[in-house]
Amino acid sequence: MESFLKQLVQGKALLFIIVLGLGGSFQMGCHNTLISSPSPFIKRFINSSWTLRYGEAPGEGTLTLIWAAVVAFYSVGGLCGAMSIRCVLSRLGRNKAMIWNNALNVVSLTIMMTSKVANSFEMIMLSRFLFGVTSGLAVGIHSIYLGESAPKKIRGTVSVTLAIFTSIGKLTGQIVGLSEILGQEESWTILFCVPAFFSFIQMVTLPFFPEAPRYLLIEKGKLEECKKALQCLWGPGEYKLEIEEMQVEQATLKGQRSKSLLELLRDSRVRWQCLSVVILYESIQFSGIRGISVFTYSIFQEAGIPVDKIRYITLGIGFSEILTSIMCSLVIDRVGRRVLVWGGFGIMGAIMLLLTITLHLKDYDFWVPYCTVGLVFLFVISHGGGPAGVSMPLSHEMFVQSYRSAAFVLIGVIVWGSFAVFGFIFPFFLNAMKSFSFLIFSCVCLAASLYMFFILPETKGKTPLEIAEDFGKIRVCGSRTDTEEKFLETKL
Repeated sequence: MESFLKQLVQGKALLFIIVLGLGGSFQMGCHNTLISSPSPFIKRFINSSWTLRYGEAPGEGTLTLIWAAVVAFYSVGGLCGAMSIRCVLSRLGRNKAMIWNNALNVVSLTIMMTSKVANSFEMIMLSRFLFGVTSGLAVGIHSIYLGESAPKKIRGTVSVTLAIFTSIGKLTGQIVGLSEILGQEESWTILFCVPAFFSFIQMVTLPFFPEAPRYLLIEKGKLEECKKALQCLWGPGEYKLEIEEMQVEQATLKGQRSKSLLELLRDSRVRWQCLSVVILYESIQFSGIRGISVFTYSIFQEAGIPVDKIRYITLGIGFSEILTSIMCSLVIDRVGRRVLVWGGFGIMGAIMLLLTITLHLKDYDFWVPYCTVGLVFLFVISHGGGPAGVSMPLSHEMFVQSYRSAAFVLIGVIVWGSFAVFGFIFPFFLNAMKSFSFLIFSCVCLAASLYMFFILPETKGKTPLEIAEDFGKIRVCGSRTDTEEKFLETKL
């Protein structure tokens, strides 16, 4: 821990992590929680805008459709942004890609700020779509840029800061959305633009930081620039071990270009990595965390918590998520990735089962609803300290340089596509199945825990090439090879 802190302050690493986070995963976290607070004001604006334009109020169905589009366009934009990661990175590199992404965020901010003056709800839709595009790009670029800039020994600790900034973004969205701050009818356009104000800070400061060292050496072959980038971020030193590791990977790849998503999915050598990524992120999306994040108010209302106390409880959840992410960053390079992810999913599955019981017995006694609150806190802690914290460093480590951009395109498609689908189907689940809808999430978590325990290899302290070898040794259900090498035998 002491050596890690020393490394952070020897160079510009600490400032780099903060600046990158503000324009990276912070954006997605903040936008995820901003939407709930101003919803009544936006619906009233849509109603008045339509009435002024067409001379009559829109029907209930029309108003619902336009509001649904305002909500959904963010996810659609996020999906488009995520699918563009490889193309943008191959053309611009990591540093410039992030700067131009922030410029697009400023355009989105301008459109949102003028939508009220122009009396146009279409401009709100366009701005939400562009905010989604920038968020989808920001998360992928943030993760790749950060992972390719960190030394191997502390790569996990550094990469978990992505989850920390996501949590900070969620909490920021909740706080500024309070009626005492910006959650008012006259200020909802400013509220939507809060994330873009932070990205503006990144746009003017990021040019003072170097390009990712791994990108400079492995893809561009610039040894001296790579060494200067490492020294700028992490302080004086020769960094021989880090550079030798990069050169071995560079020699192995033999100048291969960055692969496309289709090439990634077709290559049998990375099939286990792709399967692990799909299971990891789909399990996170359908673990129940999205339901708790987006529909916390409904869940606590269903549990019988007084309405005036719910918003303060949700703020407490936001704080606990940040603290848990920080704790995960402190232990990930000691205990490893695998134990955190399978243990986290296992605990989450058990909590979801208990949550189903407490919601079903909410009228049994006065203390049962408060058990529900406690279980939600435990679930968020298990999520932040397990799968959520580990997912990005684990994903970065599983792929060599030529496959990494395509892998994050795949991750983006999973995350944003699942988010859109989940946001559509969960309200129906909640209305139809009530508390029993959480049983589905429990099954998903427990199944993911079994997969991670039996199949996923540990990646702590290993190079991407060593991790690829570990994945290549996986044999399932008694499959055999002709050699006598010692393989990772996995029997479910």
